[in-house]
Amino acid sequence: MFILFSALLLFSLSHGISILYPLVVGLVCFILLSLRRGHKLKDIGRMIVSGARKSLIVIKINVLIGAITAVWRACGTVSFIVYYGVAFMSAKFFIVSAFVLTCLVSFLLGTSFGTVGTVGVVLMILAKTGNVDINIVAGAIIAGAYFGDRCSPMSSSANLVATLTNTKLYTNIVNMFRTALIPLVLSLIAYTLLSWWNPLVYGDNQIGSEIQKSFNLGPVVLLPAVIILVPALFRVDVKISMSLSILSGFLIGLFVQDHSLPEMVQYIAWGYKMEGPGVLADIIKGGGLYSMLNVSLVVLISSTYSGIFEGTGLLKELETALEKLTDKIGEYASVVLTSIISASFGCTQTLAVILTHQFQEKIYAKRKISNYQLALDLENSVIVLSALIPWNIASAVPAATLSADPGCILYAFYLFLIPLVNLVWRKNRLIRD
Repeated sequence: MFILFSALLLFSLSHGISILYPLVVGLVCFILLSLRRGHKLKDIGRMIVSGARKSLIVIKINVLIGAITAVWRACGTVSFIVYYGVAFMSAKFFIVSAFVLTCLVSFLLGTSFGTVGTVGVVLMILAKTGNVDINIVAGAIIAGAYFGDRCSPMSSSANLVATLTNTKLYTNIVNMFRTALIPLVLSLIAYTLLSWWNPLVYGDNQIGSEIQKSFNLGPVVLLPAVIILVPALFRVDVKISMSLSILSGFLIGLFVQDHSLPEMVQYIAWGYKMEGPGVLADIIKGGGLYSMLNVSLVVLISSTYSGIFEGTGLLKELETALEKLTDKIGEYASVVLTSIISASFGCTQTLAVILTHQFQEKIYAKRKISNYQLALDLENSVIVLSALIPWNIASAVPAATLSADPGCILYAFYLFLIPLVNLVWRKNRLIRD
């Protein structure tokens, strides 16, 4: 059954079919398997509901992300960041600048796909016209995009991990920044060297010109981003700061960018769309509640799997084998190995996170290891490793968006360095203890 499910996922990815369909088929298959093993349909229904509840916080965040990504496009926040980010780039340090800019945008947006689809596309256009190695730039962009996907308070994956482990989001974020410092510095050094060897040859900044013509780029358009960052310093509930950011962006769209009330409502529902042809119109469009529908359904259905697996004990033999392996290689190394398998099998970041947590939760509990350590280990493994599996949508979608081949992930240094550095760090820490 697991082999069939994995084959369906790979088939859908290779043929451009939504991952939602094989997830639904897989759910039906696992329900039938549970019935065959003697579980009652009523009990299986309770398991499904129990698993689905874990996704509610993520779905709430996804709804807010859908609204905020549309509003930020409409009010000029995204355009402001892209315009000035590109304008202040140095040709000699283009690649490292691309990494830093995508780190910033992904932290603000909390979504890797949204980052890649906006500033990432702009950077790739500059790279193609500036004679820079496409795969290197794409790798830097993807690495930067997952910087925020991992540690932004707006990130659905960060909120999912906090929910699964019953930990506080902002405490996890502090821990993530602490363990990411060395990988971040090493990545900056690597991208700086690559930038020196692959300088950008500047051409006409057509996108910058179009942004100037289409948006009022006054400082006020940064207010929605400031409203996200400042409350985060005081650990305000991210749902509150996101809601306030949406409200401010909505008002800026009305009174600064001169959008009508019906237009702003339509943008929130269906995504932002510019009128007329042009490169900018293709790049800046997107966001909206509808764009998050498929993602939210994927999260919801993926979460039901955890309820079935936990309630029926379908993974019990694997959990026992993994616990024995953990005795030999250590907890974090076990999480990394489980992450690679889960990300390869599950083909989605969400399912990989749920499966990895499912396997490791009892092991950490038996060893009386803090839930905060489990949350940190998940963030330092499955969240970033999913983006390194070519057939996982966490990797396939950004690569396709950037029109890069799978080889670009070899240059996503930050994603490699997070687990590698923390493997060494955890080992050394255990020796000192």
